[in-house]
Amino acid sequence: MEAGVIRVLASRWQGSVLVCGKCSKKLDGGFGDKRRTSLAKLLRTAFGVKKGRKADRGVVEVKCLGVCPKNAVVMIDGARPGHWMLVPAGTEPREVVAMLAQD
Repeated sequence: MEAGVIRVLASRWQGSVLVCGKCSKKLDGGFGDKRRTSLAKLLRTAFGVKKGRKADRGVVEVKCLGVCPKNAVVMIDGARPGHWMLVPAGTEPREVVAMLAQD
């Protein structure tokens, strides 16, 4: 098998957030007015994220981060990968966005 050439794609992302999909699935949403919205969807809406690499910020739902807290979702800010955050179900979107904006 012959090795291919590594290509680089441009992206407009200024930051990224990883959200545990398994935690989100366990909560069956858990966020928003009726607590039916997933954390990833809530963040995409709060940031006004467009699709794919043309967005200003990426919100990526990953398979499982292996922490599995009760009644919370694990989230990692790509700018601070050493600080994993446990976001309790029902947390207001402005609180989550403020937490991500901290330096």
